[in-house]
Order: sequence, then C-alpha cells, then structure tokens
Amino acid sequence: MIIKTLLIILFSIIPLSFAQSSPDPVRDIDGNLLRSGTDYYILPVFRGRGGGVTLAPTRTELCPLDVVQANQELDNGLPLTFTPVDPKKGVIRESTDLNIIFSASSICIQSNVWMIEEYDGSLIVSAHGVQGNPGQETLSNWFKIEKFDDDYKIVFCPAVCDVCRPLCGDIGVEIDENGRRRLAISDVPFKVMFKKA
Repeated sequence: MIIKTLLIILFSIIPLSFAQSSPDPVRDIDGNLLRSGTDYYILPVFRGRGGGVTLAPTRTELCPLDVVQANQELDNGLPLTFTPVDPKKGVIRESTDLNIIFSASSICIQSNVWMIEEYDGSLIVSAHGVQGNPGQETLSNWFKIEKFDDDYKIVFCPAVCDVCRPLCGDIGVEIDENGRRRLAISDVPFKVMFKKA
C-alpha cells in the first residue's frame, strides 16, 4: 500500500517538473502577437514627447547611424523586425533575447542591427551590430522586451553567454546638446508600444 501511494505521488509530481511555462507573448497595439520577420514601428506610449524610433547621425561623423526617437510626434519612425535568439520561434516573447533590425536601408553601409556601444560617456544604441550568432562576441547585439505597467520597455541584459556578466539596464531617451533624442541605457525607461507597419 505504501509503495502504491508513493508511486501515485511520484507520477503526479513528474509532469509538473517538465511543464515549464513559456514567457508571455508580446502584443502590438491591436492586441495581436508580435511575430518574427514582420515589420513594426516602436512608438512612445506618451505622445507629445517625440515620435517613433528611427536612425540618425548623432556623432561628429555622418556614419555610423544611431538609434534615436523622432522629434516630431506624428513621425512613426522606421519599420523594424524582431528576431528571437531561436530563429525557429515565430512569436516574440517577453524577457527573451532578440535582435532588433531596421528594415529600411540607410545612407551608411551598416547592418541596421541594434547594438549597445560606448560613446561620449554613455552606452548608446547604435545600428551596426551583428545578427544572430549568439555568444560572447555578439553580446552587445541582444535586447529584450519586458512588460512595464500595461505597456512595454526595451532592456539590455543579454543571456546568450553563460560565462559573461554584462552590464544590464533599461533603454531610455537621452537628449544631447543638439536636441537629438538618442536611445541609451538610462535610469528612466522609454515606455513603448508596437504598431504593425
């Protein structure tokens, strides 16, 4: 009788240990699932404080282009795609490593893949990273989308390298001396939503 009871308990516990739930899917402003390979705009939740996310020169040289928030509220920015660390996954999920890639071409010869880069004392988001190939060499190219109140924020805290200890932080908007709204690691997250292009 004791053995039978132990077997029942054991078999009722085993399925629970294997049933790991996936993170929640990210949804666009229409409530639809964000999908890999589909073009979206990243837009601010709070209007009146700039428009969508785009590319612009923010350094003394023209290239590379960096990721900025458009100054005009009605400007949706440039379309981009999300590619999860496992490219076979079609749905973008919260807190999962992914590449963010502008779909548009630019005047600079660059990949348009988001990356974190040190510039002028800040960790800014530039757009000349490497797509895919998760690991130590591409650590700066991986971002996550996380729930932030009822909306979302973008976070840099890659988990693609087991032995790496990257500096983690929220992506916010940093206004430079020329009024450009550059995306950078910040104490104040940029609250965003996603709109299908």
